[in-house]
Amino acid sequence: MLIKEPADIKSVEITPKELYLNRRQFIVGAAGLAGSAGAALAGFDLFGMPAGAQAAEKLPNIKKGPYSTDEKQNSFKDITSYNNFYELGVDKGDPAQNAKYLTTRPWTVSVEGEVKKPKTFDIDEIIKLSPLEERIYRLRCVEAWSMVIPWVGFPLNSLIKLVEPTNNAKYIQFVTLQDPKRMPGQKPGIFGSVLDWPYVEGLRMDEAMHPLTILSMGLYGEVLPAQNGAPLRLVVPWKYGFKSIKSIVKVRFVQTQPPTAWNKMQPQEYGFYSNVNPEVDHPRWSQATERRIGEFLRRKTLMFNGYGEQVASMYKGMDLRKYY
Repeated sequence: MLIKEPADIKSVEITPKELYLNRRQFIVGAAGLAGSAGAALAGFDLFGMPAGAQAAEKLPNIKKGPYSTDEKQNSFKDITSYNNFYELGVDKGDPAQNAKYLTTRPWTVSVEGEVKKPKTFDIDEIIKLSPLEERIYRLRCVEAWSMVIPWVGFPLNSLIKLVEPTNNAKYIQFVTLQDPKRMPGQKPGIFGSVLDWPYVEGLRMDEAMHPLTILSMGLYGEVLPAQNGAPLRLVVPWKYGFKSIKSIVKVRFVQTQPPTAWNKMQPQEYGFYSNVNPEVDHPRWSQATERRIGEFLRRKTLMFNGYGEQVASMYKGMDLRKYY
């Protein structure tokens, strides 16, 4: 029997075929494809997978952080060759193939809105804000797959405290870089209108302040690869992966709930909260089980991705079917 390594498995083999085709169908429909464009899509290499990223620069002085799972970690190759990052392409292998376009120096992150000390940070200045920690978190994707990833970063609340939010700050909005030269998935074309660029995400203030929420700039002790959201991304381990916005350039403190990229695109499918909840199915597939990349069998999905003991109290009294 031939046993394939994860990176050798085609996307259509990892995701059940029905779900895979539904996902592609949704993207085609959202982009308004028809006729000749559909024919162009038929010839598009949806199944090609890259070999994975090369080893990057090591990050110094990393300490073991709290809350890490003791589950088996996915390999560096798994984590860097099977990605959702639409700015670098819509198929799982596209981000690694297009990572060469995403240069991350120079890079600044502006912090603004309802804060007493707004500031524009250089990325290297942000990295020095707090001692770096390695935290091994589960990442759960809405498409019913998951990974275990050793992120390197620091608690988001370190940055929040530094800029001193006002009493009007109830939410935080995050904004991704918009630059089609560095992010070819943003160019007009077959997939260029899938989302309303730039990608935006948001958290309620208590979610942002929670010690599980981190800003990451590395994994496996190395500088974060471009396909994983370099140079700075959000990681919120009890929410679906699309909530963890990548390549952040702006953090805005606001009084009202901000729009988010996928909620604007498909509000009936992607809610603002996006907490992992196996009892609420996505309209096109079940969320009750998941497939860990590198494994054959499916496993039961855990409420809040297994972090319920730490975060469930934030949602006490909320109807989690309504606020999905």
